[in-house]
Amino acid sequence: MDEIQRYKATISYNGSAFSGFQIQPNGRTIQAELEKVLAKMHKGQRVKIVGSGRTDAGVHARGQVIHFDSPLQIPIESWQKGLNALLTDDLVITELEKVDPNFHARFDAKGKTYRYKVYTQKTRDPFRHYFATHYPFSLDLQQIQTAAKHLIGTYDFTSFCSAKTEMTNKVREITEITLEKSGDEVIFTITGNGFLHNMVRIIVGTLLEVGSGKRKASEMLQILEGCDRRLAGKTAPPQGLYLWKVDYDG
Repeated sequence: MDEIQRYKATISYNGSAFSGFQIQPNGRTIQAELEKVLAKMHKGQRVKIVGSGRTDAGVHARGQVIHFDSPLQIPIESWQKGLNALLTDDLVITELEKVDPNFHARFDAKGKTYRYKVYTQKTRDPFRHYFATHYPFSLDLQQIQTAAKHLIGTYDFTSFCSAKTEMTNKVREITEITLEKSGDEVIFTITGNGFLHNMVRIIVGTLLEVGSGKRKASEMLQILEGCDRRLAGKTAPPQGLYLWKVDYDG
């Protein structure tokens, strides 16, 4: 029997046509697409993948990480080329490597970086519709940055988490929030040791309300301390969100 080898893959995907990462009874998902392709390479045998975390329907990824095990003895370049040849155009493996059999894409992750793209022109842009969120209001970036500073650190982020989550421990650390502006586009970059369901989208939705004058930057502390989802802003739409990078030791 061939020795089982664990592989770590970095994947990028356009989430527009996916119903999220995790397999679902009805709907096209990242996990299902990858496992379908791996099954073809393993003569119909299921090969389960494990991701660093889930992404919702419509959310994109530039640096999602997965792992899987296989007994096949194939050179890395051939592995990657073979998988990508079978995958659809909206999903690609950008890096593939052999790793220690104890490596775990989810549990070994030390941090993640997300990006969120917003554009502020008055009319919708059909060419950006699936890749950025239309927010047709003037934004005070200085006020957004002031508000964002209140979120840096380790806090209970209950207020910035979907009320439907089953996660009990909602303490997370955010290490950095930055803003970039290019033309009418604003990009939020948020890095932390882990994120709750909808956490980035709720943070961005709340910061946009600050930037457009609907709430004050100083309210962020009250929102955090209140530990109540109803205190924060609206959940920003999924299409502006990108899982940008997952960090591991070394």
